[in-house]
Amino acid sequence: MAAGGGGGASQGPVRPPVALAFATMGFVALLIFGLGMTSLAIGEDVIDTPGLGQVPGITGVASATLAFAGGLWAAIRRAGAMTDAAPSVPGTGPGRGGIGGPGAALTRHPSYWGAAWTTAASFLAYLGGVWFGAVATGADLGVATAVVGRLATSWFGLVVAGAAFVAAWSGVALVRTRARRPRWPWEDEFDE
Repeated sequence: MAAGGGGGASQGPVRPPVALAFATMGFVALLIFGLGMTSLAIGEDVIDTPGLGQVPGITGVASATLAFAGGLWAAIRRAGAMTDAAPSVPGTGPGRGGIGGPGAALTRHPSYWGAAWTTAASFLAYLGGVWFGAVATGADLGVATAVVGRLATSWFGLVVAGAAFVAAWSGVALVRTRARRPRWPWEDEFDE
C-alpha cells in the first residue's frame, strides 16, 4: 500500500514534513521544560548575569530551533525516495526472481547519524544566539562570552544537547521505521 498515494513507493507511516513538525515541536517543548526544571533543581537562573533581560534566551532558543529544523530536514528530506543505483547481486537479474538486478530500485532510509549532526548544530546555534542576543542588549563582548562559556560548560548546555538529540533521534525514527498505529482488540475485522 502506498503512503499518500505517491507513485507506489511506501514512505512508512510518517512523511518527512510531518516528522519534522512533530520533532521540532518536541524539541522546543523538551528544551523549555528541561531548562526550567534544571534551573529549579540547581537553584540558578539559566542566564545569571544581571541586566541582560530575556532577549539572549529568546534569541538562543529561536536560533537553536531554526538550526534543529534545518539539520533534521537535511537528514530526513529524501526518506523513502527511490534510488536507481542498486548494487547487483551475482546470479540475479531480470526474470530470475532476484533482488538488486539491473534497474532495481531501493528506498532510502535516513541515517541516525543525522541526529548527531542536528544536535551539534542546535547546541552551537543556541550558544551563538545567546551570544548575539547578549551583545544586542548592550553587554560587553567579554560578558557575552562569559555567559556563553557558563552555558556551554554547565547542566544547561547538557539539557540543550540532550533535548536536541532525543527530538532528532525521534524525528529520524518516525520516517525510518515501519511501525503502525496501535489498535484496540475490537478494531480487528477478523476478531471472533
